[in-house]
Amino acid sequence: MKKKLVSSLLCLTMLAGCLTGCGGGGNEAGGTNGGTEASGTADEAGDEESTEVQGVSSSAGDENGTKMELWTFVDAHAEFYLKMVDEWNAQNPDETIYLTATTYPYGDMHNKYLMSLQADTGAPDICDVEVGQFPNVVAYEDSQLYALDDAAAPYMETMVQARMDTYAGANGKHYGAPFHVGATVMYYNVDLISQALGCTYDEAIAKIDAVKTWEDYEALGKEYVEAKGEEGKYWTSVDTGGTDWLWLAMAEYGDDWTGGFDGEPNVQLESVSSMLKMQQSWLNDNLAQVSPDGHVDLEAGYQNILDGNIVSFPKAMWYMSRFKNYMDGEEDSQKGKWYIAKCPVFKEGQDCSVGIGGTGTVVSQQSSNPELAAKFVCWAKMSEEGEAYIWNELGFDVCNTAYWTDPAFAQDENNYYNTFFLNKPYDVLADIAGQIGKISVVPASPTINEQLCTITLNAVLEEGQDVDEALQEAQDEIMLNVE
Repeated sequence: MKKKLVSSLLCLTMLAGCLTGCGGGGNEAGGTNGGTEASGTADEAGDEESTEVQGVSSSAGDENGTKMELWTFVDAHAEFYLKMVDEWNAQNPDETIYLTATTYPYGDMHNKYLMSLQADTGAPDICDVEVGQFPNVVAYEDSQLYALDDAAAPYMETMVQARMDTYAGANGKHYGAPFHVGATVMYYNVDLISQALGCTYDEAIAKIDAVKTWEDYEALGKEYVEAKGEEGKYWTSVDTGGTDWLWLAMAEYGDDWTGGFDGEPNVQLESVSSMLKMQQSWLNDNLAQVSPDGHVDLEAGYQNILDGNIVSFPKAMWYMSRFKNYMDGEEDSQKGKWYIAKCPVFKEGQDCSVGIGGTGTVVSQQSSNPELAAKFVCWAKMSEEGEAYIWNELGFDVCNTAYWTDPAFAQDENNYYNTFFLNKPYDVLADIAGQIGKISVVPASPTINEQLCTITLNAVLEEGQDVDEALQEAQDEIMLNVE
């Protein structure tokens, strides 16, 4: 049993980038970089005699309050929790907390946490769990995890239900508190588009806003590429190392290739087939290139954008932080050039977004006071105080919709992203409220994503294999490997 669980966790660790389609282990969002930085082999993880993993710890709060331990894999998360515990104590003098937050490497932390749940000892009160790792952790919902439903109840009316449900167990209870929606939107380089088309920014934005369907998107792409007339310059790129495009397509059709907790996986969906066939045609027509290194959320992807080789792409809203941290720099080279818009759909009236990536913060029943830990976690990640920090400091699209249309929160010119982009991000988010789909993350997810990211996407997009044939082969292989 132990070896099986360790093997499953390591599989999830290696595939987190493909599963979540997001990256930057040091920036939260999901863990592509975190996934590839996972340390240790299966033999090492299963060796109880191996050296204890060392983390970096800091503490804050009331030394006379309830002592709590928190594990995370992102430095910025530790800073967030330590900041929030001081605010919590100021507001709750009768329930103060002294919090020690320890940051471990991505893979080490998740391995260590799973072992602590399995052993029924050694777990922290609170722990961050990357979404790709969540299926293994939530398997302990009945014996080891503390449900957050009561603590989240004051906020649930305005929380994005689809994002909350991402961190639900098979029993329907919620075990993880999210940092962000991860709503997928389209990013457009208005500067380069307007230059190529010989129009003003306003005229280029009007063309972008007129895009409703993928047919419209393709038509504008052809207009751009023809006007640009330069080899190596494309409208967009398609991914072989991530499944974001396919998650978006499934959300638009209301599909879910995982089958949820109770069903069987099925990648032979109209949504998946339609997206891949469309992408093949874009490659053939030189509207798109295959993303360098497999997707846009790696160094080669950032450079490709900076070089102007692509001028549009879909990505979760947390990708906004990539412009700040990896592409803009001190020169502000990209500021005022980019516009965020709704994603096109196959058929008008479909949902136009999907939540991708993320970290769910869980509470262990091993905690000396799980009720207080749950109250703190939900307050920190769902209240006005917490959401303001998450937006202003971390750059994430918050899950509490009560603040999406609050001018003081969403339109604040002191916020970096409100001045970096040509439009206000929360204007777009408010416009797509109720149109943000969800794809389940279940035990079958790693198998699906391993097949897609290592074989199928390369076969279809790099080698030109027939889409339906490739999906049949993928389905056959997946069914041989799922439990």
